[in-house]
Amino acid sequence: MKFIKLLFASILVMVLVLSIAATASLDQQDDTNNKSAAEEDDNDAETKQRFMLDETEGRSLLQKKRTRRLTCNKFPRICHARGSPGPQCCKKKCVNILMDRLNCGKCGKKCKYNEICCKGKCVNPSFNRKHCGGCNNRCSNGELCVFGLCNYA
Repeated sequence: MKFIKLLFASILVMVLVLSIAATASLDQQDDTNNKSAAEEDDNDAETKQRFMLDETEGRSLLQKKRTRRLTCNKFPRICHARGSPGPQCCKKKCVNILMDRLNCGKCGKKCKYNEICCKGKCVNPSFNRKHCGGCNNRCSNGELCVFGLCNYA
């Protein structure tokens, strides 16, 4: 029992000594860092004077040039350009009203959660025989569309 108390006391003394030594070394590092920071400030002032920087130039370079965004409500021909999502303009965006779920058949007509837009009509691909599993995927005569598969089970 005496050995455990002696061991605990020696560990406690070592921790105390190490913490005091660490704080002393941190104080020394702070003093050297403060000296080097003051030297860096002097170097920055010399650099600015040497190159004669005008602060207004720096600000103008940071500002982004704003370009006017082309929207289809002002420029409808933009929807016919190559790479456009679709030829129609709905709410300032080019869309294909034959395939877009948010503008199915006409602007603003939304399909339900389980429906997709095929040829401008909202259809449920899980049970529609003409669009089983996707647009224009017809089931053969007599087959049923179940869960998006023709003749499931």
